[in-house]
Amino acid sequence: MKLLYIDACVRAQSRSKILADYLLTGLCAQTTCTTTEVILPQLNLQPLNEQTLQHRTSMIAQNHFDDAMFALAKDFAAADLIVIVAPYWDLSFPSLLKLYIEHINVAKLVFRYGADGRPVSLCRAQKLCYITTKGGYNPDDFGYDYIKYLAHNFYQIPSVHLIKAEGLDIIGNDVDAILQQTKSEIDALITSLI
Repeated sequence: MKLLYIDACVRAQSRSKILADYLLTGLCAQTTCTTTEVILPQLNLQPLNEQTLQHRTSMIAQNHFDDAMFALAKDFAAADLIVIVAPYWDLSFPSLLKLYIEHINVAKLVFRYGADGRPVSLCRAQKLCYITTKGGYNPDDFGYDYIKYLAHNFYQIPSVHLIKAEGLDIIGNDVDAILQQTKSEIDALITSLI
């Protein structure tokens, strides 16, 4: 299985990353994984601007996809399973994840336009896991909702799973117990991902 691991955690001691590492270890213990790691804080991604958009458009028009700017999109399209880990920040996720999405949405690699002008996925993945942690409790999770919408409606990934641990910064909550409960949920999920 080709597993793509996208890490948007900026803290060294990220609780979201602890859960993601637990999932990856469990998955790869039960099946052969070829894992590609994308550690977003290490990439120095920049927003696309007029110059980079012109270059990208020119390369796409010429079907020149060997340019380094397409490496992230190629990895995304080729993955069988995608795991995204991103802490809950300001009702969403760290902005690095949005930059990543901006960089991977490449026509002719990740999607193509159908005869009616709507995007048609070129992605292999049938499953995506989104892992997040929250200091408090919030019924709205715009970060996950955004990723889920893209997965279903743009990348046409039918199976999207949310793994979350909440209330981790509330005084009196047992953080270890919350994380352990989430790990139990991950254990139950792993068999359905293989």
